[in-house]
Amino acid sequence: MKKFLRNAALILVIIGAFNWGLIGAFRFDLVSFLFGDMSIASRIVYILVGLSAIFAAFFSCLSDECCQ
Repeated sequence: MKKFLRNAALILVIIGAFNWGLIGAFRFDLVSFLFGDMSIASRIVYILVGLSAIFAAFFSCLSDECCQ
């Protein structure tokens, strides 16, 4: 279960980073394009990406690799 959460968080962080790259480079918001501008679905995606970033940042600092 722990491995699944880490992989899911990593995938969502990558999706979020890709979306921000598109916004910065082309002023194109892929999430809004796919799910609608601030629709319930797009808000859920944004919330999941944000929570995944917090999860990834917090738990990567607790792993042994970060402390070495």
